Amino acid sequence: MERGLRERAGLNLTVTEVRQETARIRAIRLARADGEPLPPWEAGAHIDVRIPQGDERSYSLVNLSADPSFSVNPRSYLLGVQREEPSTGGSAYMHSLKPGDTVIAAGPSNNFRLEAAAKPVILLAGGIGVTPIVSMAAELTARGHPFRFYYAGRARDQLAFLAAIEKLAGNRLAIHTDDVAGVFDVAGLMSALHDDEPLYCCGPTPMIERSIAAAQQLGWCSGRLHFEIFTTPGPKAGDQAFEVVLKSTGESFQIPAGKSILDVLIEAGKDPIHDCKRGECGICQVGVIEGVPDHRDFILSEAEKAAGKLMQICVSRSKTPRLVLDL
Repeated sequence: MERGLRERAGLNLTVTEVRQETARIRAIRLARADGEPLPPWEAGAHIDVRIPQGDERSYSLVNLSADPSFSVNPRSYLLGVQREEPSTGGSAYMHSLKPGDTVIAAGPSNNFRLEAAAKPVILLAGGIGVTPIVSMAAELTARGHPFRFYYAGRARDQLAFLAAIEKLAGNRLAIHTDDVAGVFDVAGLMSALHDDEPLYCCGPTPMIERSIAAAQQLGWCSGRLHFEIFTTPGPKAGDQAFEVVLKSTGESFQIPAGKSILDVLIEAGKDPIHDCKRGECGICQVGVIEGVPDHRDFILSEAEKAAGKLMQICVSRSKTPRLVLDL
């Protein structure tokens, strides 16, 4: 488990290439200034890049090569970054980078690992969610393991790395664009799968929510659906401030609307274990001693949420004025 950028070895990286993939997505290549190898990584891994505001943002590492040694002794890291409007700082900063600029990063870290499977693997990417998914396609190609790759987006000119993906995946790739065929039918794809084929899905929150709902409706076994979300959940209308008390010390913290429990604790120097900040990795999970959590994560089962004994402090809030946490 990781404690974020502060406790992982920092990497001083130089931007060696910036390429416009689509109107909103840029490919950014990073390397050491001296050209020495970077830490190895596996499909699904990301690095955390420090932005000027002092926070960090996670970006998946991209592999477009079927060479098995590509990520074992890498000389560079390739990222795909989508410009968000409005930006919270990360995408604006990344899109301002030019060759020769330097960045500080930590990683690689992996919460979306490609697991060994006896069955063919199904890959589903929505938009910028293609970055970890194409790395999985590359790794599966290198292993000689069968897979099918579904790549969905609003229009063909919005699909990043498309030419390289077509070359890599060949007839294992199916392209879907909303302007031609409407919104991708996630539930339809999942209902057509058989023999417990595992599905790896990365894309916008609605796609992930549909895949989770379909898995529940179809009675999929736990662990068959794997997913990663790129969007950090934002505040909801009606969010209220509440108090958090740490059981171990009795310290009390006010959590205002617009800030997470995790953010407030970090600002107070508490440094709780965390990574994704999107409610999907489970690393920041804590026990709830008193109070009723307002669950906004993608980790806990419905039964666990109803029990109210666990919560992810990066995204979840409180339905009661006070929470006592097992911290």
